[in-house]
Amino acid sequence: MKRNQLGSSDLSVSEIGLGCMSIGTDEDQAIRLLHEALDQGINLLDTADLYDEGRNEELVGKAIKGRRSEVILASKVGNRRIPGQEGWTWDASKAYILSAVKDSLRRLGTDYLDLYQLHGGTLDDPIEETIEAFEQLKREGVIRHYGISSIRPNVIREYVSRSKIVSVMSQYSILDRRPEEEVLPLLESHGISVIARGPVASGVLTESGGRKLSKGYLGYSEEELREFRRGVQSAVDRPLAETALRYPLASPAVACVLAGASTSEQLHANIEAISRAPLSAEELSAIRQAVPANVYAQHR
Repeated sequence: MKRNQLGSSDLSVSEIGLGCMSIGTDEDQAIRLLHEALDQGINLLDTADLYDEGRNEELVGKAIKGRRSEVILASKVGNRRIPGQEGWTWDASKAYILSAVKDSLRRLGTDYLDLYQLHGGTLDDPIEETIEAFEQLKREGVIRHYGISSIRPNVIREYVSRSKIVSVMSQYSILDRRPEEEVLPLLESHGISVIARGPVASGVLTESGGRKLSKGYLGYSEEELREFRRGVQSAVDRPLAETALRYPLASPAVACVLAGASTSEQLHANIEAISRAPLSAEELSAIRQAVPANVYAQHR
């Protein structure tokens, strides 16, 4: 599988990564799926302390035992669970990050992370303090590199100008082209890579996605989504999911497309789709004519 350099780092990531949130909580099934992903050449495994209240990190840790050197291991921090309270609170403080990483490492059964990401972020955060925490962890060898997971252009700009992030995980797909105007050119010009999540738009951009249209997506109506699907299918003579997975990789800023899978069949379908030839300039133009670009409004 083709690999790309992640930003200015020394990390080489597979074109498709596995979003581990989708692997479920059945231990045998999850480990089997993760092993299949590694065997097929996927090396970026992305998890977070938030997923299944830490259980996801534990499963990933069990799966990579004895195979740590094969993995670019990424996790996230910022969502804090307070004992006795329901849900999570947001905490981007230095103290919390330095504490939370220890719990993640314990659950993952490793002594370092390849990529540690802030799992969100706002302009109200103590950004300098947050950056200090990541830089300290890097100096100590606890993490190799750090990045952010955000769809807020103003937050992304702050970290681009003030930190040494190597990546931004951001939602990006044919149906969510918001990064194209504000985010992708900025990151490309600074040598920072995008890890594109949500490429199939919650399943809408798959062969069976017609069943999901009634739920809507990003404020689009069922009829708009149906029209977009028809437009993309008419524009490109490829399976819809293949087109969707390959679309983000057409941007030079995108190093990896993050796709979820809960079954072996889904995993292999994703891998087969990403193995196809890149979209041509003509295909990209046709797709962009079929689906207009949207812009960031609320998320600033």
